[in-house]
Amino acid sequence: MTDHDDATALIAQMGEDARAAAIELAQASSEQKRLALNGAADAISRRRADILAANDKDMRFGRDKGLADSMLDRLRLDADRLRGIDEGLRAVAGQPDPVGEIVAEWDRPNGLHIQRVRTPIGVIGVIYESRPNVTADAGALALKSGNAVILRGGSESLHSSGAIHACMVDGLRQAGLPETAIQLVPTRDRAAVTAMLQAQGLIDVIVPRGGKGLVGLVRDQARVPVFAHLEGICHIYVDRDADPAKAPRVVLNAKTRRTGVCGAAECLLIDRSYPEAQRQALMQALIEAGVEVRADGDLARIPGTVMAEPDDFGREFLDMIIAARLVDGVDEAIAHIRRHGSQHTESILTENDATAQRFFSGLDSAILMRNASTQFADGGEFGMGAEIGIATGKLHARGPVGAEQLTSFKYLVTGDGTIRA
Repeated sequence: MTDHDDATALIAQMGEDARAAAIELAQASSEQKRLALNGAADAISRRRADILAANDKDMRFGRDKGLADSMLDRLRLDADRLRGIDEGLRAVAGQPDPVGEIVAEWDRPNGLHIQRVRTPIGVIGVIYESRPNVTADAGALALKSGNAVILRGGSESLHSSGAIHACMVDGLRQAGLPETAIQLVPTRDRAAVTAMLQAQGLIDVIVPRGGKGLVGLVRDQARVPVFAHLEGICHIYVDRDADPAKAPRVVLNAKTRRTGVCGAAECLLIDRSYPEAQRQALMQALIEAGVEVRADGDLARIPGTVMAEPDDFGREFLDMIIAARLVDGVDEAIAHIRRHGSQHTESILTENDATAQRFFSGLDSAILMRNASTQFADGGEFGMGAEIGIATGKLHARGPVGAEQLTSFKYLVTGDGTIRA
C-alpha cells in the first residue's frame, strides 16, 4: 500500500469511530461532559512535568526544522500556559450546555407547536499548526457541544499534543464517555491531512487553524465544509479624537504582547489631524519597544522608522514589525482596511461616538473594537472559555468559534393528531 492508501485507511477508521462516538455524545448528559472536562483538567495538572518534557522534544524538533521565532513561541509550553489550559478546560466545563437549548418557539394557527433547538453538528475535523493548546481547546469545545472530533496537529507539536490528548482521554474515561470522542491523528504524514479533507460522509466540517499556507491548502482541497479562517491582518486606527494617554498603551499592547497570534496588530493607521507631537510620541514608543515601524509618507520622516514597501500593507508579519500610514479621517481608514484587511479584527481609538459608529458600520470584519487592543480577539477573553479559531467567513460561525458555534439546529414540531388540509 502507498502512504496515501495507509492515511486514507487510517482516517476512514477514525471517522467511523468518531461517528459512532458522536451518536453517544449527542445523548450525553451535561453532567457527564462536565465531569470529563474537569477530569481532563485534573490530568493536565497531575501530568505537568510529562507534558513539559514532551514539549521540550517538540521545541528541539522545531529549532532543528528552522521554525521562525513566532512559530516557536506558538509551540512553547510553560507553567503559565499549562495553567491557562487547565483554566480553559474548567471554564468550558462550567458553561451552560448548548445542546438542546431552545433558540425560538412559536405556535401556529394550524395547531402545531414548533421549537428550534441547538443540536450537535456531528464530527469536527481540526487541522492546526504548532499551538499544542489547541488539542485541549478543540477537544473541550467539541465535547461540550456534543460533537466528536478528529485532531491533526502540526508535525512539530506531535509529542506535546499527544501528552495533552492523553489527558483528554483520561477525562472521557472517568465520565464513562467513548474514548474515541476525541481522537488525535498519530502520524506526521501529511497524507493524513489530505485524507481528512476528502472524508465526505465521515467528517461534517473542517476547522483549519494556522497560517495562510495551511488555510489555503484546506480551502483548495476540502470536499467537506470549512469554517473559514484567513490571515489575521489586523488594523488599529488612531482617530483625531483619540485619547493621547490611551493610544500608546493600546497600540503597544496590540502589537507587542504576543506577535505570533492572529489578533496581533499588523498595521497602524493615524488620522492626519492627530496632533503631530502625539503622533511622534506614539511612533517613538513603538520604536523604543523594539518594533520595526515600516512607515509611509510623512511618517517615514520620523527618526528610527523604516521606509515602507507597497506590499507591507496587507501583510501578516507575526513579528515585531508594523506598517504605518497617515490617512485623511475615518473614511480613508475604512477604505484602506477594506482594501488590505482580512476581515479578522480592527480597532478604532477615539472618544467621538459618531466616528466610532461610522467605523463600526463601514466595516464588516468579524470583530470590531473601540479603545481596546486587538489582542482581545480570543474566545477565552470573550467568555467562551476557549476557541477553536476565529472564523472570518460569513456563513454559520463568525468570530471566535466556541461551543455554541459548533452546533447546528433542528426543529421539534408537536401536534395533537394534527393533519394538513
